[in-house]
Amino acid sequence: MSENFNKKLGQRIRELRGQYGFNQEKVAKHLGIKRTSFSQIEIGERKISVEEIAKLSKLFNIPTDSLLDLNAEIKVELMKEPPKKEKQELRISVPQNRIDKFKEVLLYILDRVGSKSNVGETVIYKLLYFIDFDFYELYEEQLIGASYQKNHYGPTPVEFAKIVSDMEQSEEVVKVKEQYYQFPQTKYLPLRKPDLSKLKANEIKLIDEVLEKLSDYNANKISEYSHDDVPWMTTDEGEIIDYESVFYRTKPYSVRSYSEEEVQ
Repeated sequence: MSENFNKKLGQRIRELRGQYGFNQEKVAKHLGIKRTSFSQIEIGERKISVEEIAKLSKLFNIPTDSLLDLNAEIKVELMKEPPKKEKQELRISVPQNRIDKFKEVLLYILDRVGSKSNVGETVIYKLLYFIDFDFYELYEEQLIGASYQKNHYGPTPVEFAKIVSDMEQSEEVVKVKEQYYQFPQTKYLPLRKPDLSKLKANEIKLIDEVLEKLSDYNANKISEYSHDDVPWMTTDEGEIIDYESVFYRTKPYSVRSYSEEEVQ
């Protein structure tokens, strides 16, 4: 971002803060930074990170793109109490081609790393999440396209239980209850090889990269790792994580190189 952009964005943030009646200390605390650092953001002397932009967007209750579009007018409607969000029932509705892709990706994961002692159900959930979201960030299209719900232990694919149950009945996988040190663990063993004709070369390449990076993590470590990814951080507990939020990832998690124009 250019110095001029930083100054204009800082002014916009200052105006929004004023409309909401927030002091600098409150907003700085929300961002997890010192008040002096936030003050530098407002006067354009400190570059704001994508993670901080996502948090401000949530605090001011405006879309991230509206916050960054300095030419757009933002009208803030102040309410004594925020409206209560009606809880939506989670429905599993996945096209057959996506179910087929889900099965082959899962079988590929199990074939590659399923025998590792640390790879139980929780680790598989997170591997699927990073495979899906990394692919979407890179190619702006879905690989599996599963729905991931935010819960205390990290992203969870809501379709997993139903699809795996079908795979058990068709004798494609078997569920095994084991112990990993002192903790109970659910493992899945593949009963057939994945059909690689249903996976594209770039899909296999990305899956391999995720497995290489994360498949040695145990359940606790990979859950904690997922908690610092912007898509998980900017989603309310129990809600479905929006794939579009992947474009605001911080550097350690982002798998895409953005041009200066894209950042601005």
